[in-house]
Amino acid sequence: MPTSKRIFSNLLLAILCFTAIDTWAQTSAVPRPEYPRPDFVRADWQTLNGAWEFEFDDADRGLAERWYATSGQRFGKTIQVPYAFQSKLSGIGDTSFHDVVWYRRAVRIPENFRRDARRVMLNFGAVDYEATVWVNGARVGDHQGGHVGFGLDITDLLKAGDNQIVVRVFDPSTDRTIPRGKQYWKPNSEIIWYTRTTGIWQPVWLEAVAPVHVARLRITSDIDNSQVQIETILNKPAPPDTRLRLSASLRGEVQARSEFAAIATGGAHPATTLKLDRQETWSPERPTLYDLDVEVVGANGQVLDKVASYFGQRKVSVHDGKIYLNNSPYYLKLVLDQGYWPESVLTPPTDEAIQYDIKMTKAFGFNGARKHQKVEDPRWLYWCDKLGLVVWGEIANAFDIYTDDYVRRFTDEWQQAVQRDYNHPSIIAWTPINESWGVNRILTDAQQQAHAKTMYFLTRSLDSTRLVQDNDGWEHTDATDIFGIHDYARTGEELAAKYKVLETDPTTVPRNGREALAHGYKYNGSPIVLTEFGGIAYRMNAPKAANEFGYGNTEPTKEALLVRLDGLVKALRSNKMIVGYCYTQLTDVEQEINGLMTYDRKPKADPAEFARIFNQR
Repeated sequence: MPTSKRIFSNLLLAILCFTAIDTWAQTSAVPRPEYPRPDFVRADWQTLNGAWEFEFDDADRGLAERWYATSGQRFGKTIQVPYAFQSKLSGIGDTSFHDVVWYRRAVRIPENFRRDARRVMLNFGAVDYEATVWVNGARVGDHQGGHVGFGLDITDLLKAGDNQIVVRVFDPSTDRTIPRGKQYWKPNSEIIWYTRTTGIWQPVWLEAVAPVHVARLRITSDIDNSQVQIETILNKPAPPDTRLRLSASLRGEVQARSEFAAIATGGAHPATTLKLDRQETWSPERPTLYDLDVEVVGANGQVLDKVASYFGQRKVSVHDGKIYLNNSPYYLKLVLDQGYWPESVLTPPTDEAIQYDIKMTKAFGFNGARKHQKVEDPRWLYWCDKLGLVVWGEIANAFDIYTDDYVRRFTDEWQQAVQRDYNHPSIIAWTPINESWGVNRILTDAQQQAHAKTMYFLTRSLDSTRLVQDNDGWEHTDATDIFGIHDYARTGEELAAKYKVLETDPTTVPRNGREALAHGYKYNGSPIVLTEFGGIAYRMNAPKAANEFGYGNTEPTKEALLVRLDGLVKALRSNKMIVGYCYTQLTDVEQEINGLMTYDRKPKADPAEFARIFNQR
């Protein structure tokens, strides 16, 4: 490497490492003070992050003793929302089992929230796993599902002065039929299983909305015709003469406008297609975003409700065994991102921490991320949209027990996740199931095979614009748009030899411990992506831990790590039938030391060295 480039690279590494250390410091008096949902912004809102009263209820007596009542005694602990009690940033840091927990907070509603008969919504980004909410002693709603959010209209329960919000959470620590992802059902983390997250772990906030307001948007880009379809879902039917006004702009210049009746017939939602004056497509290399303003306008011309959003003009498709982005072949260079932090577990500690991980992902040479076993905070997706990173969307899976309850819980939460994140241009693929988790007998069990195929078709019925995978890693059916394979071969030579057969007989997918196809199914010609490989363990400047884990032997030096990594990537790039990969993984997590960065986000080698390897063709 030329001296000038080496100096610049070392300077960049020093700056990024210093930034990582500085990132974890909370500089605001209120944790995570930024607006929680950047793709659906309202002006009048109030964060409820910060100090809440908190209590464990190990004997499950809170309901019988009416802990939700306004006259109830104060809880004995204080927790910093939105951090789970298992995390250090929560102020509690207790990782033992507590399946029932309670939160309480007094809130004053801003005066401007109540003008013009507006309604007040109480929003939770995510609460793991079952939540019940009371306002001023009255039960207002329940929600099941630990990875997607919910909102409650609390207007009719509010009073002048302080209003008491109480939340009870039930999260069964050892239940392996619920979508739990990497949260371990045993007391201590080991192998690939990590600390649990119980209760509120994403932001909580209030917002004021009109009696008739935009509940959500469904934005579908069409780059082939330089247009975008906007479906506006209202909370209820609008009065006669109510109109919707939409405006799309690019770098401050209006590109399309539309105004139309907010009434649709036959139960459909009001929709319009905006023809863009100038189209610029979205990609990781050029992540162009259009701003979108949506207004609900009354009969007298008054703006009743307004939402600010954005969209990207992006298309993903498959042709002849290759993945295309915006009608051009696109080689996927993904990194597996677990989305855990040492101080905050599943919750991103700060918005800056989110940005740092994405910037480092790109600095290492990747063009995308597979967010693993987690529906990530919407602000992570926002920064992927804005900074440019393609994403494979996942959800936490159950593990090894298949039941009717699992099917109901899993399909309900998955549909909510797809609906929540539909508008993000960064997401190009959905992966509902990983490595047969939750369907551990799928190899031979027709019922579990039907479930995987059902998840594929259910997802396609909700979103026909993205690729969908049935079961990432192995034991595929014929209902998949991507043929994902997991292979932790130790050397490039081993990897190259194993998959060379694909170049002469693409229908013969090698077996890797587990069979590539479920019994009764044949390879359907979908693009082959090595969706997990590598996992190289390297312990940087740290003593060996008793429960340390990595795939294969731990490398003794940084140089050995780079040599082994280079060989693996060379093997993949030399095989023309493999059209992408996902390296395991971005960071160490707890006992798992196979990250490109340590758990506290220090790169294990010069980012330029990683980029040289992952950018090879």
